[in-house]
Amino acid sequence: MNDGSTSGELADRLRPLLSRLSPGDRLPSSRELIKEYRVGPATVARAIAALAAEGAVVTRPGSGTYVAQRTRPRDEDSDTGAGTDWQTVALTDRAVDTHLIADPLGPSPAGTIPLDGGYVHRSLQPTRALSSALARAARRPDAWDRAPAGGLTALRTVFARIVGGSVAPQDVLVTAGGQSALSIAFRAIAGPGSPVLVESPTYPGALTAARAAGLRPVPVPLDSDGLRPDLLADAFAMTGARLLYCQPAFQNPTGTVLAPERRRQILDVARASGAFVIEDDFARHLGHGGAVPRPLVADDRDGTVVHVTSLTKPAAPSLRIGALVARGPVMERMRAVRLVDDFFVTRPLQEAALEVLSSPSWDRHVRSLGTALRERCAVLAAAVAQEMPGAALSGLPTGGLHLWVRLPPGVDDTVLTSAARQHGVAVSAGSRYFATEPPAAHLRLGFAATADHAELTQGVRRLGAALDHMIDDTVTVRTEAHPGRRP
Repeated sequence: MNDGSTSGELADRLRPLLSRLSPGDRLPSSRELIKEYRVGPATVARAIAALAAEGAVVTRPGSGTYVAQRTRPRDEDSDTGAGTDWQTVALTDRAVDTHLIADPLGPSPAGTIPLDGGYVHRSLQPTRALSSALARAARRPDAWDRAPAGGLTALRTVFARIVGGSVAPQDVLVTAGGQSALSIAFRAIAGPGSPVLVESPTYPGALTAARAAGLRPVPVPLDSDGLRPDLLADAFAMTGARLLYCQPAFQNPTGTVLAPERRRQILDVARASGAFVIEDDFARHLGHGGAVPRPLVADDRDGTVVHVTSLTKPAAPSLRIGALVARGPVMERMRAVRLVDDFFVTRPLQEAALEVLSSPSWDRHVRSLGTALRERCAVLAAAVAQEMPGAALSGLPTGGLHLWVRLPPGVDDTVLTSAARQHGVAVSAGSRYFATEPPAAHLRLGFAATADHAELTQGVRRLGAALDHMIDDTVTVRTEAHPGRRP
């Protein structure tokens, strides 16, 4: 080994040594390991720490590192020892269904092109600004003090400014990302068993969070102008729902923007029904260079709208900072739910987010990100037209991270998703985005998670090959069943 070797490689080299030693035997000293494997002290320290975390060794300060006692693996099928069957009865029927947000095919093999991602590629993230901001935040004297339950006042002020209208800092509750905000809102606003109206199709994470809160999602169809107010009014009347979840800007998965004339109609229908509107504004910073519509909450006069926003999508997956915006007793209810959950969001992460948002570089990042997303969207759309002639785009979005693609008749989206994985490309089956039976087969294709344009094109080429293979198999089966017919 050499000085450039990683601690992981050293740990791998030490495991055979551990297997030859007995529990309680002492490992060579750090000085001996440095000399034998030609690595630095830091590499040895990290390797030993990794082995200790696995339970393979124990370290005794001032004495050395020793082989840990080996525990016999528990026999899952054995009747001896304490069992967990009793938990099946004790847990009753409150299972949390995560099939919509968990990949049923498991982790993608190496080399798979990700067209199913919901985050931007590392090359599109403001990594340097985030790292610098977090490093400075961690060095503050109060870095590890308890943060205010509602969030840092300065960060709430910035979120209020971004939302606009008459929103004030006291109307903002900082959360650990958008998904956490949705979970808080669903549990705070509606009781278990209540209906919640949702767009159809819609974000699977919202469906999962609503169901985990005991709510019953009721779909309301979209068209090219967004949620239909006429069908929304019917849905409120028929179900007695007191809650609507929607994404007015660059809707996931369709990319639709709620038409200007429908914005007031949606709020009027909800207000007349005595209902709240959860506005998921996840794509506020994901426009493709054009105008981004004002949030509904900015024009809300009656406290109807509960606004959800997040920095995760435009920045990085691990910047788990979001916010809830609302006025009136509903905010107090959400603060209470939030306090019970986890008291507060970690202070260094809030400080880092505040610094990044307050810097002029943030606006430059959003502009450059918008340009990159617009270019990638066009590349992906052109590739779909070239490689999947039987598929149809619902339209070219002006913001967001995805294309919504309708598949040819007779193609099963879940089967195609599995076949695509075998061809080296990961895509999202459209059926995941519907609360009930989908009207047609779709795929959601992402254009932000790949390394570059070439990878986007290659991914669609692989997807097209998988689709062609499926169609050829279907034609073959029909021909064999009816040999007298021409395909």
